Amino acid sequence: MPASITIQLNRLDDHGQSCRASFVITNPGHDAFTGFTLDLVIFDRNGTIERRIAADIAPLREDKTSVKVFDIPQTSCASIGSILINDVLECREGNAAVPDCVGRVTATSKLPVKLSK
Repeated sequence: MPASITIQLNRLDDHGQSCRASFVITNPGHDAFTGFTLDLVIFDRNGTIERRIAADIAPLREDKTSVKVFDIPQTSCASIGSILINDVLECREGNAAVPDCVGRVTATSKLPVKLSK
């Protein structure tokens, strides 16, 4: 079985009209991913879908922990109740597609905002 890729929601910071999300990603395995794009669904504090975004977190080097930061446009951090990793839209090692990458993902959060899959 391939090693689990842990994606931790580590920080949310308001940045103008956006919420800047910081993720700590740990890839303990021997697979290096040249493509890894998450389909993220942002829910408000009442559980209503607020926004859906694609977040490219590649490259993911083998046996490496990295930090990826991206903005959630037109969203205040205080309005976010949870984030769902709905799918992995692109998962590639070199030029080859890797099947079922969402099955490799473990989601955690250091914040009261839950990250799940």
